[in-house]
Amino acid sequence: MSGQAEMMRVVVATRPGGPEVLGIEMRPRPVPAEGQILIKVEAAGVNRPDVLQRMGHYPVPPGASDALGLEVAGEVASRGANATRHALGARVMALLPGGGYADYCVVDERNALPIPAGLTAIEAAAVPETYFTVWTNVFDRGALKSGETLLVHGGTSGIGTTAITLAKAFGARVVATAGSDDKARRCEQLGADLGVNYRTEDFVTRTMAATAGRGADVILDMVGGDYVERNYAAAAMEGRIVQIAYIQGQKAAIDLRPIMQKRLIHTGSTLRPRSPTEKAVIADALQAKVWPLLEAGRCKPIIDSVFPLTEAAKAHQRIDSSAHVGKIVLTTGSAFSA
Repeated sequence: MSGQAEMMRVVVATRPGGPEVLGIEMRPRPVPAEGQILIKVEAAGVNRPDVLQRMGHYPVPPGASDALGLEVAGEVASRGANATRHALGARVMALLPGGGYADYCVVDERNALPIPAGLTAIEAAAVPETYFTVWTNVFDRGALKSGETLLVHGGTSGIGTTAITLAKAFGARVVATAGSDDKARRCEQLGADLGVNYRTEDFVTRTMAATAGRGADVILDMVGGDYVERNYAAAAMEGRIVQIAYIQGQKAAIDLRPIMQKRLIHTGSTLRPRSPTEKAVIADALQAKVWPLLEAGRCKPIIDSVFPLTEAAKAHQRIDSSAHVGKIVLTTGSAFSA
């Protein structure tokens, strides 16, 4: 194999800033360490943490690639020592600590899963980050059950569309907020029982009305700020509020009485800094509980748009615009011709 053949393209942020700071670099193809696999990337998902990293607000975990990208789909190109879970040539999707916007990436084999039958590489690349996030927060920490009500903010985001479709697949009712009437209707088209335009409607009032005054059993929030107290107001007795981001601010002045009166739980988590072992627990749960639903077509990632790897800046312009519904995906050329 020639030296040139061992090089690959990666997308990096040349400095903190807007989409224009993203550029392509040529780097040596990584070599899988013990327990790792090398994936020939066909497609990579674009996520909000990528935007935060681009802006200089999300430090790369120790040992992870500084190239952007937290999820990919592709083919197992080689295996490190003692990596036996996935065969050479197997088609997999994977959750990464970084480095997915590239022609190749390495990942702990336990954080890769077989691509469910019926999913394209582009669809598969849109699964790991949002499905891992929704599963661990809505179903694990939030303990959402069939018959309960989920209130999800940002209903047309990648996380939001996943939360709607998964919650409905498991028999829950869903109220979803979004930033326009059109987006609220899109949430309903995706399965939400009620879409609420948060710019013109009070989501607390609408949620209470939709649940006959009971409130939401689980609330998935990425807004923070003044949403915190409003979430408490919209929550049912024994409600669980799960924080996964804080777009409107990480600090909030709160009245503690609703927590006590309603016996609320306000919890939260991050995903990227977790160890491969911790992520493997989520991966195993997804394969057991969610993969059969994906293969049966009962839930499916919602794809907004697709861009070639060389147009990563355009993909970031799209996610920055907040005009997207569902996931934005980059392709290396093996799954999509630009």
